[in-house]
Amino acid sequence: MNIQWYDWVGIVGTLMVLFAYYLLQAGRLHGNGLLYQLLNLFGAAGVLASLYGKFNIAVCLLMVVWLVISVYGLARTLKGGGAPKTPTP
Repeated sequence: MNIQWYDWVGIVGTLMVLFAYYLLQAGRLHGNGLLYQLLNLFGAAGVLASLYGKFNIAVCLLMVVWLVISVYGLARTLKGGGAPKTPTP
């Protein structure tokens, strides 16, 4: 088994996304928190980098959208609009 640099980057990226999801489910992070957004952003970027070795259009599409959503969430969090709005009766 010959693991290249892009494989390692993809593994780390995958672990970041999974770790963010675990922390969210465990109640240790909020979905609108800075750490959650950064883990998803860098995780998706890492998985995208791993496609350098063997391209996969489905994974590419998923990770590009994941990255865009993460940037959107990060922008909302940084400008203070990350907290969910409660509906008024």
